[in-house]
Amino acid sequence: MFTHMRTHEEPARLTVVPPGDGQTGDLGSIGVQFKLWGRDTGGAFAVVEHPFPVGALVAPHLHTHEDEFSIVTEGEIGFRSGDREVVLGAGGYIAKPRGELHAMWNAGSTPARMIEIISPAGFEHFFREVAEAVADGTATEEQGAELIDRYGLSFPEAAWLPDVIARYGLDPG
Repeated sequence: MFTHMRTHEEPARLTVVPPGDGQTGDLGSIGVQFKLWGRDTGGAFAVVEHPFPVGALVAPHLHTHEDEFSIVTEGEIGFRSGDREVVLGAGGYIAKPRGELHAMWNAGSTPARMIEIISPAGFEHFFREVAEAVADGTATEEQGAELIDRYGLSFPEAAWLPDVIARYGLDPG
């Protein structure tokens, strides 16, 4: 006979985020709404939502610490990861592995939105720090470089970027 016993573990903490709730911020080209922090998931993952205004572009970058999984919930969002490009509408999913150059953009003529699952958690704090600096008006190039380094990001040049900007009428910021 098998019995499951909880001995020294505490019950998992229930986290509830009603629709529309969660701290919001401006990241420059897109926004962020925080849904689940690493502290809510034992560090396994974090969840944020990103609104993409028309013309918004997230510049090509790569992560060294985390993978990202995106789910489009409104509009159309274009993704380029490595040498693959796709435009997804509401209900589309994509996995963007760490170490692979990727970019995202609003590929349509209406605002778009996506859910981003970050694994493991931690990168949500990058978004928080950027949003705080943008809100305070204190963002500097030096601060940006320090954040990029601390969170293991890089922004290599992408030869394909001018073509994507031209095809979708994006604002390169």
